[in-house]
Amino acid sequence: MLTMKDIIRDGHPTLRAKAEDVSLPLSDEDKNTLKEMRQFLINSQDDDIAKKYGLRSGVGLAAPQINVSKRMIAVYLPDDGNGKAYDYMLVNPKIMSHSVQRAYLPTGEGCLSVDENIPGLVHRHFRVTIKALDIDGNEVKLRLKGYPAIIFQHEIDHLNGVMFYDYIDQDNPLTPLPDSVEV
Repeated sequence: MLTMKDIIRDGHPTLRAKAEDVSLPLSDEDKNTLKEMRQFLINSQDDDIAKKYGLRSGVGLAAPQINVSKRMIAVYLPDDGNGKAYDYMLVNPKIMSHSVQRAYLPTGEGCLSVDENIPGLVHRHFRVTIKALDIDGNEVKLRLKGYPAIIFQHEIDHLNGVMFYDYIDQDNPLTPLPDSVEV
């Protein structure tokens, strides 16, 4: 079972490296890694389990965050606020298209690999289309908007060595971009 001890923290070189594509078919090791990542997210959202093991709650996890420099992510969001659930273990995800319009979370973003709160708005694309493979090697195409789109962009950034705070405007950290949408 993954715990917070398994999650590397800001400053670790793996978090700034571009992760390697995952070769297919998936190895048993890669499948197990994905399943463990997903289970961590489920556990982190269960109050009793999270308290028992000292887990911080998360909705997404990228393999580089557990020091595995491979292009794999897990997202577990049981309810996006609109009654839709997202439960994905994806390999080699790519953003195929995105909106010009930007979106941000009014409270900023957090990250399991960043222990401190970093104030500032993180502007991302409001809509994205993502292509990836699932754990069985089947192609998955997702059209996302709002909060789910932000989560997937955050995790895909980890695969490219990008941290959420890289997007914060240092001069005006709390100023929304013109025409951006609060999510």
